[in-house]
Amino acid sequence: MVTNVTNFSRSGLYDWMAQRVSAVVLAAYVLFLLGYVVCNPGLGYAEWHALFSNNAMRIFSLLTLVALSVHAWVGMWTISTDYLTPMALGKWATAVRFLFQAACGLAMFAFFVWGVQILWGN
Repeated sequence: MVTNVTNFSRSGLYDWMAQRVSAVVLAAYVLFLLGYVVCNPGLGYAEWHALFSNNAMRIFSLLTLVALSVHAWVGMWTISTDYLTPMALGKWATAVRFLFQAACGLAMFAFFVWGVQILWGN
């Protein structure tokens, strides 16, 4: 039986909802960027810089970064609890699952901090 000890969310329904809401945010961001590229052919550095210097775009990008982090965490947690099981790994399953989840969490944290630094840094 899989316990909810290493899951940051409250329930399967909460995970499902977080996954769906974050997917909508990610899709909206991608569609916006695709629309921007289509409506502005021949984009150069100056145009991209102007777009991402706008605070509304920075906030939208930050929201997308949060959505990406949530989406990735729920997905990797689900994969680890579905496939890193005692049946597959024997007595080491709990340790391997913990190390995998810790590595995923650290990587997501590092990417999030890096993304914030890119968005709001000089």
